[in-house]
Amino acid sequence: MMTCFSRLFSWLVLLGALLVAGVALPQVSQPRKVFVITDMEGVDGIFDSELQCIPYQSPRFEESRKLLTGEVNAAVEGLLAGRATEVVVWDGHDSGRTLSALDIHPKVRLLAGRPISRTLELDSSYSAVVFIGQHAMAGAEKGILSHSFDSEGIQNIWVNGKATGELGARVMLAGALGVPVVMLSGDTAACREFHDLVPQGECAEVKFGVSRTAGYMLSHAAACELIRQKVQRAMERLLEFKPYRLAGPVEVKVEFTTRASATFGPREGVEQLNARTWVFRGKDILDAWLKYSSF
Repeated sequence: MMTCFSRLFSWLVLLGALLVAGVALPQVSQPRKVFVITDMEGVDGIFDSELQCIPYQSPRFEESRKLLTGEVNAAVEGLLAGRATEVVVWDGHDSGRTLSALDIHPKVRLLAGRPISRTLELDSSYSAVVFIGQHAMAGAEKGILSHSFDSEGIQNIWVNGKATGELGARVMLAGALGVPVVMLSGDTAACREFHDLVPQGECAEVKFGVSRTAGYMLSHAAACELIRQKVQRAMERLLEFKPYRLAGPVEVKVEFTTRASATFGPREGVEQLNARTWVFRGKDILDAWLKYSSF
């Protein structure tokens, strides 16, 4: 009777023969589910909010929708080429009413409309997060249409003393859920901000600002090709990325532009520092941030 050792030896001999012969062995595939966060102000060709970014009011809004959709679909092509098994795209611009199921890539699930969960329906089942059309934080040097969540109401946000905008908050959210952020497309200022958080991240610089409302733009075709390449590269390097972990406790400090920008009733972990500045404290980033607002 063949012993367990002899069976193992025979199996190893067979495996070696197959490898020598160049026979491809079946691969055990792991799910590679990706969450794509979209916005409009970071899209190539976008430089003026009133002209381009207000749904159904801006004269060039339909053009802006096409520019965003093209970039999103290019990202999806890169994700699929990088062996993503599922892609969810969140319509993150202006209450989720920008992207259309008519035009989005056929292999995508589109998350649109409001309200959604305060953590964007993101959870630990995802392998990666990708930003498309992301802008830099309020006050960023030469950041085209830079702002932090509310473009008129928020002056500054700090997390444990670190200046933070939308992309930073969402990198931290993803990290708290165990999901790495691997790629971003936007202007040079947004890429600089991203690399401060994720130094090894892939970034598609689709425009370069010379002021908050002007900059150099790639052609749409060039921007889409760059995004596709960078996303595919990020997926090929997926195992190199780790979630952004922020050890607790956490303090989120928000400075509003005016005294009347926001009012928060008294509760545990919430403190008003002065007429325009509030602090939100929690055991971790989720606890602290959710006392303030949604991501």
